[in-house]
Amino acid sequence: MTITIVGVGLIGGSLALDLRKRKFADSIIGVDTSLQHQNIAQLCGIIDEADTLENAIDRSDLIFLCTPVDANCSILPGILDRIAKTSKVVADMGSTKASIAAVSKDHPARGRFVAAHPMAGTEYSGPLAAIGKLFDYKQAIICDPELSDSDALSLVEEMLKVLNMRITYMNSAIHDIHVAYVSHISHITSFSLALSVLEKEQVEENILTLAGGGFESTVRLAKSNGDTWAPIFAENSEYIIEAIDTYIEKMNTFKKLIAEKDTIGLKALMEEANKIRKILN
Repeated sequence: MTITIVGVGLIGGSLALDLRKRKFADSIIGVDTSLQHQNIAQLCGIIDEADTLENAIDRSDLIFLCTPVDANCSILPGILDRIAKTSKVVADMGSTKASIAAVSKDHPARGRFVAAHPMAGTEYSGPLAAIGKLFDYKQAIICDPELSDSDALSLVEEMLKVLNMRITYMNSAIHDIHVAYVSHISHITSFSLALSVLEKEQVEENILTLAGGGFESTVRLAKSNGDTWAPIFAENSEYIIEAIDTYIEKMNTFKKLIAEKDTIGLKALMEEANKIRKILN
């Protein structure tokens, strides 16, 4: 099995590490617009070699798209053109799916494409952020599986099982609604909190010296790469705006109860929120 990974950062690099270690891949080719990322990935043994996208596609059995979601959408049609009428498979690892579903749905080689989203990651980016076991026991979503050829779907399912992931199947649009609430809004909240505190820090020096574990865990995602997340927010804007409106509504409820010093109301609201424990546990 020869695999090409387009975008050898956190996700692509972590895929490479585990797929080689678990003997799913015999050879891994890396493709990246950053020559520095390609060189680091090769020096660190994440990939076996680097090549151009066209050469890598021709030499590979399975191609993973691990670039920002807008870039995935841009390059997928050309890849499908190149692998049409072959046994090759291409899968994207992006966090949004409606846009890539739209650009691929009418392509004659649509069956060779599998839309996948491994729900795993960290706040770090680049090949040096790649880590083993990143995907173990995490959720993986495959979107619109009925549009993929059975052999292509089976190969990607096999790969996800090698990574010890739990597989769920969804429609692309439904997927984007769900991730807006459980993933994307978390990042926006973290970015917003970081900006609020940094703005206050300019007025009241050393406020960050008081930052404890609660702040650090909440703001951790604000370290995430803007090159990755700006396209995600733009691609999923409709559902993210819906999630933001819901979030603001809840924030305003807290604001009202705090302004009224309504401890009973606040306690009831927090007890309602505590129910999330049963779901997460």
